[in-house]
Amino acid sequence: MATFVLVPGGWHGGWYYSDLVDRLRGAGHRALAITLSGVGERAHLGGSAVNLDTHIEDVLAVLESERVTDAVLVGHSYAGMVITGVADHADPGMVRRLVYSDAYVPQDGDSCWELTTEAFRQLFLEGARGDGISVQPPSGLDARATAQPLASFLQRITLGGGGLDRIATRDYVYLSGWTGTPFADVYEKLSADPGWRTHVLECGHNVVRDAPGEFEEILLRGE
Repeated sequence: MATFVLVPGGWHGGWYYSDLVDRLRGAGHRALAITLSGVGERAHLGGSAVNLDTHIEDVLAVLESERVTDAVLVGHSYAGMVITGVADHADPGMVRRLVYSDAYVPQDGDSCWELTTEAFRQLFLEGARGDGISVQPPSGLDARATAQPLASFLQRITLGGGGLDRIATRDYVYLSGWTGTPFADVYEKLSADPGWRTHVLECGHNVVRDAPGEFEEILLRGE
């Protein structure tokens, strides 16, 4: 039995993974969907102090309180920043596999702001015009999407515990079926790296809506 810890991308709460959680549990695994501070049902915990470090601590706290060991950490989009930090900071043995779905894969000192495209930087700025603290969700997202703390996109990650080299099994799932993706170069780079297993799904960025079965198959492969 594997323990899947699922971290959603920007503007999304743990609800994003509800159907996938049910399917993983139906397959005999443990599955925990995380809602990060300041987002979703935890939107009331937002504010200027909520940043990337906060979100990394959110996930580490769940691993600790749920006594998770040998976790499969899954991060979508922005959450690639989060699970990278968690893998670096977690106690040895807490995390054994990382799965990035159309996600940023930072190195020490990188921020989501720096890794993304100019179009997304403009989206962040425009979305934060209201209060300068939180980025309103772009049009077209699920009605449950909430504002994202701006600092989480801006803060540079600090890695000092060995980074991704600590985790032997790393998967990258590239979702190739949408225009304007900032992840094509990430996929090209990682597909040439023997330390990664790469996959391509010809679907939009919303993988749990557009390719739920194929994504579940990748998660379950080898478990």
